[in-house]
Amino acid sequence: MEMLVVAEVVKPHGLRGEVCIESHADSPFLFDEVPCLYLAKKGQKPRRFVVRSFRTHKGRVLLTFEGIDGRDQAEILRGMEIMVREADLPQADDDEVYMYELEGMSVELEDGTVVGTISNFILAPGQETWVITSTAGKEILFPAVEEFVLSVDLDTEKVVIEPPEGLLDIYLKEPKK
Repeated sequence: MEMLVVAEVVKPHGLRGEVCIESHADSPFLFDEVPCLYLAKKGQKPRRFVVRSFRTHKGRVLLTFEGIDGRDQAEILRGMEIMVREADLPQADDDEVYMYELEGMSVELEDGTVVGTISNFILAPGQETWVITSTAGKEILFPAVEEFVLSVDLDTEKVVIEPPEGLLDIYLKEPKK
């Protein structure tokens, strides 16, 4: 059973068992579309939880789980990773991919020049940034916006980009001696 980490419990919220989470998912509605979530501290066996409700509050997602009815119970969840089974994910639209599918993909320019491999992601409000590890081992922070991503091919595991002018030079040029 393939599990994907989609969020982390930050802290309890209020007195009725609600928890504030840091979501790694593009859409908070993911929590409404899966039958259940799995929570665990790193290295522990995940436990199954059913979402009773979710809402957004000040840019964060607040969740309540069945069986978690007070602040003390919610406090136990602090710091836990929230996972979803890959099989439970909603089907992506034709023009969408999940971030976990991009990890490890080769990144190239339009002319076929290999830039590197997608190794991680940085999610800030309104901005998804890919961490691309170059063939020389340098990290490139790439703004993953529609105008710079020309194509994503899951079959060939290749992403073609057109970075903003000068972006790659910033990361790849050798420092002056």
